[in-house]
Amino acid sequence: MAELTTLESLLEMGFDRNRAEKAVANTGNQGIEQAMDWLMEHENDPDIDEPFVPPVGNVLGGEADSQSTTEQPSLADTAEGTAGGEGSYDGDDTSARMPMSEDEKLEQVRRLEELMRVKQAERRERERAEELEREKQRRKDGQELQHIRQKLQDDDMKKLSDQRMKEKMEDKMARQRVKDKIARDREERAQKFGGGPASTAASAQPAQPRPSSPTSHGPPPTKKEYDESRIQVRLLDGSTITAVFKAQEPLAAVRVYVQVNGNTPEGQDFTLLSPYPRHVYTELDMEKPLKELGLVPSAVLVVAKK
Repeated sequence: MAELTTLESLLEMGFDRNRAEKAVANTGNQGIEQAMDWLMEHENDPDIDEPFVPPVGNVLGGEADSQSTTEQPSLADTAEGTAGGEGSYDGDDTSARMPMSEDEKLEQVRRLEELMRVKQAERRERERAEELEREKQRRKDGQELQHIRQKLQDDDMKKLSDQRMKEKMEDKMARQRVKDKIARDREERAQKFGGGPASTAASAQPAQPRPSSPTSHGPPPTKKEYDESRIQVRLLDGSTITAVFKAQEPLAAVRVYVQVNGNTPEGQDFTLLSPYPRHVYTELDMEKPLKELGLVPSAVLVVAKK
């Protein structure tokens, strides 16, 4: 029984002659598997159905006969030698291949179709694996991007926390200096109004409470000092957020809080204003303490686009 050539096998399987000839030529006539692989890989090429022009010395035919085109052997006759590989087609070869019976042809086609199904299944499996790998890489890139964003946000929050801690420390030191000055002033007044040796001797005795006189007047009540401010901010969408800040914190701390905790679009530049009486705060105001701006002990601010 003679085996079908690669070209004949492809034609029996229903492939277009033009595509079959290209597959045989581009795979060097190395066998049906290589030809089928080439066809499946290039089936979507835009030039797959363009007429096939065999190159000089191509594997499908021998040396071209320049004298007569009618004497040139056809592509199907010169596609391959016999299955044993004992040589290519020779027009003068007197030994003809034995024709295959219909059953043999059907058996050959069945085996080739089975081979094609196996190749297609392998190709689909390979494509699924590649798609899975691309999805894994996409998720990995997304996780890395999320990690970078989280790190940047954590760094910003840490900077803001450090800044607030520094401001709190400075505020604490300032309050301590005020307390020390008040204590010194009291001591100086006590020495000034108590003066003389008698006061020195009397200072050794325990201090006795002085009876209050209905005509004596104490110092006027001092205005209560607030060291914190409750700020409510109305955002662009009408929602509000509320936070408590130190009275000595600059207005810029409120703007940073809005940037971090509000729903202001990223990159949106905005400013703050007081509604009643209306006052738009400038960049210079951002450096001033809340107490100096009259935003203590509480205030309502509005976010406005620049």
